[in-house]
Amino acid sequence: MSTTSSTNPDTRPPATEAPPKPAGPAEAGHRSARLIHNEATTEIPVHLLFRDDPDPVPVPLRPAAAVGRPQGTGEGPRTRRPVTARTVPAVPIDPELTERAARVLPGAAGVAAGVCGAAGCAVTSWWAGLVPPLAAEALGLPAYAGVGLGPAQWAAYAAAGALGLFGFGGLARGRTGRAWVLGLFGRYRGTVRRTGLMWVNPLLLRRRVDVRLRHWRSEPMPAADGNGVALRAVTLVVWRVRDTAKATLGVEDHEAYLRACVEAALARVPVEPLGTVRSSADVAGETLTRLVAADAAPVGLEVFSVRPVRVEYAPEVATAMHRRRIAALDAAQRASVLTSVVDSVEDTVTRLTMRGLVELDDYERKVLVKDLTVAFCAGRGETGA
Repeated sequence: MSTTSSTNPDTRPPATEAPPKPAGPAEAGHRSARLIHNEATTEIPVHLLFRDDPDPVPVPLRPAAAVGRPQGTGEGPRTRRPVTARTVPAVPIDPELTERAARVLPGAAGVAAGVCGAAGCAVTSWWAGLVPPLAAEALGLPAYAGVGLGPAQWAAYAAAGALGLFGFGGLARGRTGRAWVLGLFGRYRGTVRRTGLMWVNPLLLRRRVDVRLRHWRSEPMPAADGNGVALRAVTLVVWRVRDTAKATLGVEDHEAYLRACVEAALARVPVEPLGTVRSSADVAGETLTRLVAADAAPVGLEVFSVRPVRVEYAPEVATAMHRRRIAALDAAQRASVLTSVVDSVEDTVTRLTMRGLVELDDYERKVLVKDLTVAFCAGRGETGA
């Protein structure tokens, strides 16, 4: 007889829940690649907000976006546009205004021309019969009655006089470290850097220029430190004239121009009072030198160094800043004194305990530390007073 097994609903094995179907690669990639776009944020992957997604696919940010967070606000990161630095336009330079050597003659040529002119005047006077008999006998001239002052004699006088004036009038003495800038009717004709006796065309206009290495100590100029506190700085500038044509004709006054360049550089470069940070003073000097040299080069000036030699606070903030520096020095001194006192107390208590001289519980140790601290502080205060 066949028996049919009946299944009791109470004894039926519990049904197991089907495991969650894993997401396919395409679905997982699509799910992880979802992004949140907002006006104030950049692209944020969703998997950073919901960490239960398996194996999130990294989504790179756009390379052009620079993410930054504003300081002091609770806003999210913002995208900052790259700021392009403004370039200062170069000073236009006249290509024709460049130093070149002028044509001069040795001084002997001028002396010879002057002597010839004087001799020509003397011969013309003898020819005209204007030389006294005693002077003719002294000079050994033959006796000659003369023909008087006629057109020929006047022409000879003019030629000999002009030769003598050009010969002696063009003599010049060149010195070491000095140069002559020559011009004719407003046109640049060249520069003379020769030394010694020479002959220069007397019709040319001469302007003497000092080409030696020079130093200039400025008056107190307005400046500022890194925090914007007003200062007064005195700078020492070492410079010289490199191109005499540009320095003399390219600008009205090259010394005033250099002074203006130094003042403009001090307005752009922060300086620190001397004696605070040595490295910052060196950096400020190098930056000032570079800026002033770049500004002065187009007008023929060569700047070697611009160094602050005295920096002090402006009168309107001097009192407050001196008070602040004194307070900072007092705080530093107190910190050093407190550190030395604590080290002395710790060393004393440690030695007493390690050598077994005293046995102290927590309360006695605290009392001993307190008494030693008061004693050391009082002793240091009396010594400092």
